[in-house]
Amino acid sequence: MVDLQLLLKIAIKQGTMSEMIELNVQRWLSGNYDANTKQVILDLQANNKEELQDSFYRNLEFGTGGLRGIMGVGTNRINKYTIGMATQGFSNYLLKTYPNESIAVAIGHDSRNNSRFFAETTAQVFAANGIKVFLFEALRPTPELSFAIRQLKCKAGVVCTASHNPKEYNGYKAYWDDGGQLVPPHDKNVISEVEAIQSVDEVKWSGGAHNIQLMGEAMDQDYIKMLTSLSVYPEIIAQQQDLKIVYTPIHGTGITLVPKVLASFGFTNVTIVDEQATPDGNFPTVKYPNPEESETMSIGLSKAKAIDADILLGTDPDADRVGVGVKNHKGEWVLMNGNQTAVLAFAYMMEARRAKGIAATNDMVVTTIVTTEMINQVAKINEVNCYNVLTGFKWIAELVKEKEGKENYIIGGEESFGLMIGDQIRDKDAVSAVALLCEMAAYEKSKGKTLFDKMIELYIQYGFYYENLISITKKGMNGQQEIMDMMEGFRQSPPVTIDGEAVLTLLDYELQLGKNLQTGATWKLNLPKSNVLQFITAKGSKISARPSGTEPKIKFYFSVNTELKDRASFDSKYQMLQEKINGIITDMQLNQP
Repeated sequence: MVDLQLLLKIAIKQGTMSEMIELNVQRWLSGNYDANTKQVILDLQANNKEELQDSFYRNLEFGTGGLRGIMGVGTNRINKYTIGMATQGFSNYLLKTYPNESIAVAIGHDSRNNSRFFAETTAQVFAANGIKVFLFEALRPTPELSFAIRQLKCKAGVVCTASHNPKEYNGYKAYWDDGGQLVPPHDKNVISEVEAIQSVDEVKWSGGAHNIQLMGEAMDQDYIKMLTSLSVYPEIIAQQQDLKIVYTPIHGTGITLVPKVLASFGFTNVTIVDEQATPDGNFPTVKYPNPEESETMSIGLSKAKAIDADILLGTDPDADRVGVGVKNHKGEWVLMNGNQTAVLAFAYMMEARRAKGIAATNDMVVTTIVTTEMINQVAKINEVNCYNVLTGFKWIAELVKEKEGKENYIIGGEESFGLMIGDQIRDKDAVSAVALLCEMAAYEKSKGKTLFDKMIELYIQYGFYYENLISITKKGMNGQQEIMDMMEGFRQSPPVTIDGEAVLTLLDYELQLGKNLQTGATWKLNLPKSNVLQFITAKGSKISARPSGTEPKIKFYFSVNTELKDRASFDSKYQMLQEKINGIITDMQLNQP
């Protein structure tokens, strides 16, 4: 059989990309693809050669997290055929891994266009391979899928979502039996099996309908019961049950469960942003359905102002990310960034548990290498073990699995607006995050304060850490290469100074090597390989560079810090830290087009 992946690599190396594109196009026009797909290809040939090239110049990569891409026809698009081939490869791996066992998988999906169709396609292929399938009857939050895998003792799971990407995108996240996304060795092994599928003719498309079982309300109730058990101060909620909460699901899955969970916690005064309440894959009120974006949260902010709310919360389409709006020290509505939200949540879970006498000596928390260093400070002072893992909740989940029975996991999170509270879910969960953030707001309100007031108190107590993030996108066939070249340039010639500060340390997670740039001394980094570079300066500033694993972009994370002696100094110190990050961006020439 012809190895198409190898042919593609040879074509790229020899500069015969156009021949490779033509080969892929002809395979689809002559193969077992439906008539509508073939007609779309013919239309692209006649009217949009550029789109045709981008659709067929490569096979959409099944990465360590699964698939994510633009929907459409072609080998480089999310469609029935790329989803089906991925599922056949995943099925083959499961059948090889568990040759004499019954295998079950759980499948969910979000509100995106075609997500239900892709979830059903995934279910049909698994089922046709003799695998038992538990399929959610309708859209549900991604974290409930993680929960369901564990509840039903499944060997694996899939959720069809592209998280917070624009409406043109969809995706396919793959999970293992612990409810976490794939980690070594399973990630690479599944990728190998997926890449081994050379034709749609190898896919078992139908014949296993009897293996598919729908799930819904019963799983919802188990999930809600578990989340409610995470509450630390239910008696405070009882006192503050009329806390004014504004919530927006941003046209996504959060509407199915967030209101129910808030009610289960005891909150009675929840206002839903009606304009964004209906699940809709076109996301008609926003450009990007991402609660990190101020434009996306603007309708919710207007609603919060109008009713003089206590807190605003928004979740992305698959309800694993949460955005938070609060009143600042001047009474103005502002959005917290992901690091601030994480610090508030980590500090609450550690401090509240200790104050209530339920903290354990083996409590542990987990954060990531690109998340604020402030979390490490909070944990240190509260005498709680804090671990730092690679970016991605699969690594948090993997560490929790490793420490089971030895340490007591409380909370994990990272800067990308994600939290994982408690060990019954092994992925980021905005549903539980919304509920706990509301509990935190109620706790502070009982003391006459806001969450922003609490944030300032934490800065005074633990140090004023401020972070920012920029993304540089490189589109098209050359985009990935440009990103690789940028990383290699930093790796081979690291900056000596950044914005006037000497760079003391280079951490290269791809080479698993730390280096003192002043003395040349090196040491091994005990984390899995990942294409991430970090520069740490003499004053403790940290700059991280990380190419995205799912999009043609490279992300730069900036962290700076100073001392905050009192509340009155907050504004001046905040401005100073903002200017410091702007200086770093300019010095590293990252604000160039």
